[in-house]
Amino acid sequence: MAFTHRKIINDPVHGFITINDPLIFELINHPFYQRLRRIQQMALAQLVYPGAVHTRLHHSLGAYHLMCIAINELTDKGIEITKEEAQAAKVAILLHDIGHGPFSHALENILLKGVSHEDLSLLIMQHLNEAPNEILKGKLNLAIQIFTNQYPKKFLHQLISGQLDVDRLDYLSRDSFFTGVSEGVVGYERILKMLTVHNNELVVEEKGINSVEKFLMSRRLMYWQVYQHKTVVASENMLVKIIERAQLLFQQKEEGVKTGSILDYFLGEFNGDLKNINLNAYCQLDDTDILFAIKQWQHHQDPVLSLLCNRLLNRQGFKCIMQSDPISNKQWEEAYQLVKSKFPFEDKDLAFLCFKGTASNTLYKNDNETIKILLKSGEITSISQIQNALIIESLSAPVKKFYICLLKE
Repeated sequence: MAFTHRKIINDPVHGFITINDPLIFELINHPFYQRLRRIQQMALAQLVYPGAVHTRLHHSLGAYHLMCIAINELTDKGIEITKEEAQAAKVAILLHDIGHGPFSHALENILLKGVSHEDLSLLIMQHLNEAPNEILKGKLNLAIQIFTNQYPKKFLHQLISGQLDVDRLDYLSRDSFFTGVSEGVVGYERILKMLTVHNNELVVEEKGINSVEKFLMSRRLMYWQVYQHKTVVASENMLVKIIERAQLLFQQKEEGVKTGSILDYFLGEFNGDLKNINLNAYCQLDDTDILFAIKQWQHHQDPVLSLLCNRLLNRQGFKCIMQSDPISNKQWEEAYQLVKSKFPFEDKDLAFLCFKGTASNTLYKNDNETIKILLKSGEITSISQIQNALIIESLSAPVKKFYICLLKE
């Protein structure tokens, strides 16, 4: 039966997004994809920026929309992209984050130790591809090849995962919109207009240099002003400590830790081996399960778990001291003794209330994945080699900050 209708989605960032492909429509309607409605894009950033309550579903639809624009721009420039390749690239970007767990990056490698969301996204795509559903079965082969960079047309993968991909173009614009932080505003429309392909790789036309520089600067500003804001770091670390404490108590078979939900399986039974994971169970897990558990655990008999849960629910989080220099022994000792004087716990328990860590980010990798510029002369160069470009060593060098999180009385 022919697909004779289309859907229009009104997106606050990009305007109207059109769905007119039965495969895309089927994927969006799938319960595994609809779960993304219940996963916060920016985890606990809403505790600092109250408007940051958008979800992974918002972002994936936005990235899909930008992929549609990018493909249209490239084909208009004579780049050969078949109908099947275009559909596969759109499927790959739509599903690129489907493997995210509760609270996105905040609990990645915590709830499922050693497992990345990319690995889970691939596993879910493979599962959908093998499903008996006649619309999906065997239809994701090409999308999986593009997603895993196994397809000969490398530029299609670079649109999904690269230093100038539609994933980043959407989340910077979207996170800026919902946080109200104008420094993250990106001229994504002009960047997409300036994309082209040379030797099977994605490049930017020379007249798009300034827009790319602005994009990279916006990433830097958003990273330290929003993503690694010290209160966001403190809040997300508190969430991590809650889960780690619950996992410890679960292992010790303490009463009252089990929630009676699917979360119990991942707190104590799952061994980290993706070959044995119950995907149907994982794809029922979302932020709601974690919040439900925290509301239960605030009354738990374990004083550390109940204290952390109460504090997080009431936004009375850790104090976070963040600085560019490593934490000195004196700073650490003063912080630890302060917490110890306020809370009568053993050292092994105080480790959940006072700890140190690092936050680091490399905003621009000047390597084989560098952003390449197509000069008017027809030559190809790296953006970092352009005269007067802002992409200097300070942007490509890793930025690291050191912090102590401690619980105030």
